[in-house]
Amino acid sequence: MLPAAGLLVVFLAGPIAWAVAGSLTDRALTGVSATKPEFIGLDNFARLFADPVLPLSILLTVVFVAGSAIIGQNVLGLLLAVLFRAGSRAVAGTVGAIVVTAWVLPEIVAAFVSYAFLSADGTLNAALSLVGVTGPNWLYSLPLLAIILANTWRGTAFSMMIYRAALDDVPPEVTESAMSDGAGTWQRLRFITLPMISGTIFTNLLLTTLQTLSVFTLIWVMTKGGPGDLSTTLPVLAYSEAFSFGDIGYGNAIAIVMLALGAIFSLAYVVSLRRRGGLT
Repeated sequence: MLPAAGLLVVFLAGPIAWAVAGSLTDRALTGVSATKPEFIGLDNFARLFADPVLPLSILLTVVFVAGSAIIGQNVLGLLLAVLFRAGSRAVAGTVGAIVVTAWVLPEIVAAFVSYAFLSADGTLNAALSLVGVTGPNWLYSLPLLAIILANTWRGTAFSMMIYRAALDDVPPEVTESAMSDGAGTWQRLRFITLPMISGTIFTNLLLTTLQTLSVFTLIWVMTKGGPGDLSTTLPVLAYSEAFSFGDIGYGNAIAIVMLALGAIFSLAYVVSLRRRGGLT
């Protein structure tokens, strides 16, 4: 275990400790504070919690995570897995390959594809114009919805593959017994399949939530946190303060808040999983 523990210290505990230490200083990107930062205690956090942008950014982050990870990727991924299991192998293989293509794209490529699709003169509005509908500028009028849809499109394949593997582990004799007792498709899914894969569901929720919480490139390319602050999630806010405005210490403080938010999500999932007996 020693090599693994060493890697965790170097690549996980080390950066976290550096971020915490940096949040307690006035470290900047340029100037005197870049080379000789001074210890200022909790001043960055006091300034942060007095900033009216922080509550909005936390709210946008929670909505983005809930919309694109908890609801979007997990619900859509489970639905696709169930449909693929019931459909023909040819259709499942073809549609599955199309879905997985979005997941294997580099995030920067997926971001530009999403921008081209949802921009004012993009593919979506061009398609709507063919049926006489004038689409809005999605990235300006509905920026949060735009990034939720883009992240859902990109990440659903991961959940789909996880759930397909979980569904394959459900004993067929249990399902056949329920069918012989008169249980319909919805009843079998609700009372047999979902309870039997509940551990996988909570694990996948945790993984997709933490991954979505740290999404930056997709949002930055599509909206840069705008218009105004209407799509400024915590990663975008931290980057803007640290590198656009050069206040590294303040950006580190925002990163610590994001770390705490991720810990809250993780704790909630782990506690729920323990109560259901899926984790010892």
